[in-house]
Amino acid sequence: MIKRNLRYTKKEATIKALADAAFELALERGLDDFVVEDVVQRAGYSRRTFANHFFCKEEAVVTGAYMFNDTIEVENLLADLSEDTPLLDVLFQLIKMQLTLELFRKVSKLVILCEKHPSLKPYFLDQMSHMQNGAYYTLMEISNEKYDEVYIHLLVGAVYGAILPVLNGSLNVLLPEQTLSDTSFHQYLDKIYEYLRNGFNY
Repeated sequence: MIKRNLRYTKKEATIKALADAAFELALERGLDDFVVEDVVQRAGYSRRTFANHFFCKEEAVVTGAYMFNDTIEVENLLADLSEDTPLLDVLFQLIKMQLTLELFRKVSKLVILCEKHPSLKPYFLDQMSHMQNGAYYTLMEISNEKYDEVYIHLLVGAVYGAILPVLNGSLNVLLPEQTLSDTSFHQYLDKIYEYLRNGFNY
């Protein structure tokens, strides 16, 4: 895994500050009751900086729900991996780092916002695609051409395809503190892992 340089780290911090501000404003006021100027004032940046990173406030709002502080932890995980670790195991370790309780809480709030404001939905799906593509390129990088590219696409697509219904609220898998659910999120992840490991044999 390529170590992040200082420029990348500062860029990531800027994006996160702007996205967090936009997401907070959307929760506090609703999407229609704030503008980009409110976002940049809260985050402490200029409109030009906002425009360098986001096309519109909708994109920033959705990014604010999905962003997580992952770079160092992920780099350490990948650095410690054995060359013999199956890609399926690597992928599930990455997912468990990404899909934290905090992220699920934010995304559940974002789903409610999307229901009220359909203009958010394309950016919601784009963020899911971004996470999936990130996982794909990470697996490609660490596989050292030992695995076929089609296999990696299939693996990543299967896992993230199974997670999308949880993130968008269409599948009733509740958070750890919501104990009334028959299926917890961790049980759901384990079930996905078992199906994939067994070649989808039921």
